[in-house]
Amino acid sequence: GFSHFTVSLFLMHISCSRFSTKCSLLCLLCDCFRFPPAERRGSNRAARIRVGKGDKGVTYEQALPPHHIGHRKGWLSQHTGNLKGESGASDRVVEDVFIRRFMFGTFHGCLANEVVLKRRGNVLVVCALMIQKLPPQKFYFLIGYTQSLLSHFYKCPVKLEIQTLPDKVVYKYL
Repeated sequence: GFSHFTVSLFLMHISCSRFSTKCSLLCLLCDCFRFPPAERRGSNRAARIRVGKGDKGVTYEQALPPHHIGHRKGWLSQHTGNLKGESGASDRVVEDVFIRRFMFGTFHGCLANEVVLKRRGNVLVVCALMIQKLPPQKFYFLIGYTQSLLSHFYKCPVKLEIQTLPDKVVYKYL
C-alpha cells in the first residue's frame, strides 16, 4: 500500500506538463513546488516586541523600535572602534557578547535591563540596573569578583556601575 501523500505526489507529478513521468521525486519537490517569492512588506518587523493582550510589561528599551536608536534611546555599546580607519570592530563585538553573557550568568535573574558597555581610553565601564534579589554582601562580592575576573581577562581596568531597583520598572504594557 501507498500512503495518501505518495499517491497525491504521483498524481501531481503526472499532471505536471514540464516533466516526463521518469522525473525523480527530488526534481518534483524542488521544481514543481516552488513557493512564490515573498511579498515585500512596508515595514521591518525584526527586533520588535509583539503586541499582545496588554498584559506583558516591557521596559523603555524594549518598547521603542530599533530605528529609534540614537534618537530616543542610546547605544548599548559606546566605543570608537566603528570610526573610519579603526581596526578591531569585530573583536569588540565578540567581547561585548561575552561580557553581556558573563554578566547575565553571574547576576542570574537580577538584571533589570540591558547591560551598557562604555570604553573610555583603556578603561571598560559596565553599567547595569539590578533587581534587589540578593543581600548586599553577595552583590558586593559578585561586583568585586566580576571586576577582577574581567580585568584579568581583558588586561585593562574594568569598572562596574551598578544601580539597584526594588522591582523591574515597566514602561508600558503590550
